[in-house]
Amino acid sequence: MQNNFAKELEDRLVRYAAIDSQSDEDSATSPSTDIQFDILRVLEGELKGIGATDVQLTEYGTVLATIPGTRAGPSVGFLAHVDTAPQFNATGVKPRVVRGYNGGDITFPDDPALVLSPEAYPYLATKQGHDIITASGTTLLGADDKAGVSILMTAARHLLAHPEIPHGPIRIAFTPDEEIGRGVAKALPADLGADFAYTFDGGKVGEIEFETFSADAAEITVTGVSIHPGFAKDKMVNAIHLAAKIIQTLPQATMTPEVTDGVEGFIHATEMTGGSSEMKIKLILRDFERDGLAAKGDLVRQVCAAVQATEPRASITCDIHPQYRNMRYWLEEDMTPVDLARDACRKLGIDPVSVPIRGGTDGSRLTEMGVPTPNLFTGMQNIHGPLEWISVQDMAVATELCLTLAELAAKEAK
Repeated sequence: MQNNFAKELEDRLVRYAAIDSQSDEDSATSPSTDIQFDILRVLEGELKGIGATDVQLTEYGTVLATIPGTRAGPSVGFLAHVDTAPQFNATGVKPRVVRGYNGGDITFPDDPALVLSPEAYPYLATKQGHDIITASGTTLLGADDKAGVSILMTAARHLLAHPEIPHGPIRIAFTPDEEIGRGVAKALPADLGADFAYTFDGGKVGEIEFETFSADAAEITVTGVSIHPGFAKDKMVNAIHLAAKIIQTLPQATMTPEVTDGVEGFIHATEMTGGSSEMKIKLILRDFERDGLAAKGDLVRQVCAAVQATEPRASITCDIHPQYRNMRYWLEEDMTPVDLARDACRKLGIDPVSVPIRGGTDGSRLTEMGVPTPNLFTGMQNIHGPLEWISVQDMAVATELCLTLAELAAKEAK
């Protein structure tokens, strides 16, 4: 069946990836950018066109639809997000397909110095003969998560075209703003109406993820004393110097993303803006355990207090707010959706693998809000940068997984 899906998946990803849909964490709207509506409206129309029911684009920017059940069973949700990451250029994406990958280096037409090498990325070496999709070299691809969107649209079309396939009611959701931690609106769990769900937003074939980071965000504001530099002696307090001191005091050698791995958490400075009178520092805090996350927040506050103590004329504030929590805390109480996904993998001859995600998904928030939602593979690799790539054949396997899950969930209802 994989070859039957390959052409459709390729066409969908190439088409969807070319639609700009980057999110913006500095925006207060939902979605955070108007351009996300461009792809959301496309998907709304396509779902209606293939015969899905209850299709709607909600006021909070999520496309919802139903694939009516062909037999009794639990309502299963399948989700993917439409936004692309703000961390790298995502404007004017030009997807291209490397057919029958020969196992060597992949170069990029818009940046000849850029090289995607199987030596540097061993998973690529296992995809010889596959059709590989990348961008052109100056943007990310957006397979995160338009691969998931393509997989779910392909699976939905197939199920609607084949009513003889036994499955319970299925709810589809395409969300905005996942990349900035705002993909799950308060109304979504009730509007989704699923007993449990899956996000298709993972990497290598076989990965079934039910443990994510817990996440907080911090914003530090440093307000100095501004005065003309010609008359500044013993009067000026330069906010830039204090902000730099905060960054330097945080434990860079042991607690940043570039020196941590596995189940180690981190404190990551994502942005520092301003001038000599006022500076703002944005940080993200990550840990797999609640206590570890709280300790990182305490550390940031302590560093701010220590730097404040060196210059009482300045004002340093630190605001920390929650983003999402490790889905494991809820899923470990009932592993049914995880076990079902593992069974579906095994039925397809795939060995399921579960490792903690050094990140989060919409499933993190949905699980916390009462809808158990593990994360499943799509095949996406090297996300959030110009070396992003995906195998069409991996996407086809993920599509088969989606269809198998739909059938197994209905059988479990006996």
